[in-house]
Amino acid sequence: MAKDSCDGCGRTVTVAGGIANIWTFGQDDGSEGSAITLEFEDGTDHLLCYPCMEVLPDNPTAEDVERLEEVDAETSRLAEP
Repeated sequence: MAKDSCDGCGRTVTVAGGIANIWTFGQDDGSEGSAITLEFEDGTDHLLCYPCMEVLPDNPTAEDVERLEEVDAETSRLAEP
């Protein structure tokens, strides 16, 4: 799996899929990662880890992503505006 950083908190994440996983099957088939790219209604897209996705409000915007902070390895939070 490819490695990148979360657009919200900056933690290192693995991205499922890609050419590195094209010939693997079963456990390492590339279907699991620690981040996913989301496209928002405002037209922006962001690679976000699961802890960041969990704290975003409904109908998030790019400003919400800018407010994301890493708390520890498993949680994120939104900073005060």
